[in-house]
Amino acid sequence: MTRLILASQSPARTKLLTEAGIEHEVLVSDVDEDAVQERYGVTDPHDTALLLARAKAEAVASLPEAEGALVLGCDSVFEFDGESHGKPYTVDVARQRMLRMSGNSGVLHTGHWLVDCRDTDDDGGSGATLGSVASAEVHFMEMQLAEIDAYIATGEPLHCAGSFTIDGLGGAFIRKVDGDPHAVVGLSVSTLRSLLAQAHVSITEFWQDLPDSAIPGEL
Repeated sequence: MTRLILASQSPARTKLLTEAGIEHEVLVSDVDEDAVQERYGVTDPHDTALLLARAKAEAVASLPEAEGALVLGCDSVFEFDGESHGKPYTVDVARQRMLRMSGNSGVLHTGHWLVDCRDTDDDGGSGATLGSVASAEVHFMEMQLAEIDAYIATGEPLHCAGSFTIDGLGGAFIRKVDGDPHAVVGLSVSTLRSLLAQAHVSITEFWQDLPDSAIPGEL
């Protein structure tokens, strides 16, 4: 059976794959994102997302545990007013960003990088190492300072690219999304399908039976 490894510690990404019925393992890389960006000097948000996704995928692909598997690395960067915004980490940074974002819009870029670690002779591996970026424009509602402070107090936005989520409490402040909504969560399933196809693998190989609780019922 072909194995898929997600090279990310993001709970949102693994939850998204699980809910999409895609069987996978999680193996976290120890990539120093700041060091990678400093080394390559990348400043464009789109390219930064792809560079970091590649660094994570290749780091995990080099581990013995990845032998015979397909490794997917992902990274998200929020572009606002031409600037790149990763995780804010601190309350002050998150507050400043959200005050600027209130009533405005920005673009969330999610980089994907796939490395085929299967043996090209025995396991039908393609030797592929390829990537793609999925982007979506996010439009925010007007936010009151009290709402922003209450949101930051939950801790949710401090470790999210751009200081917000769409699949959590932050969804209350998002008016609409133009583009792939999964890209805003941090992993585009349709992009994954495309990358797998280029490695001569069908995404259906990873489909697993969903628990009854995850199967939509009739209205």
